[in-house]
Amino acid sequence: MGYSRAVRAGALVFVSGCTAAGPDGELVGGPSAYEQTRQACRNVEAALAQAGATVAEVVRTRMYVTDISRWEEVGRAHSETFGAAPPASSIVEVSALIDPRMLVEIEAVAHVS
Repeated sequence: MGYSRAVRAGALVFVSGCTAAGPDGELVGGPSAYEQTRQACRNVEAALAQAGATVAEVVRTRMYVTDISRWEEVGRAHSETFGAAPPASSIVEVSALIDPRMLVEIEAVAHVS
């Protein structure tokens, strides 16, 4: 569909929605919202690196989940990735993602100083 995984505009890096797709394109984590979130976060981290940023520079994330009752699993993996100084974040339930097996998608914005 033609989009960039990450775009750098000056000091800002915008990362498009990342799901639990592994390097081979296959879904990672099966039915585990926690494992899918860990992979989505790894994908965010890889996109940031390509644009010259790190997770420590992320100031905003948006998490889209297909089952809000699993927010604790998603939040735990997000917290493990973004550490002691977490970004401003939102978690929003959506009716579906592009693949019905996908449970979470994460967008990020980083400020590179």
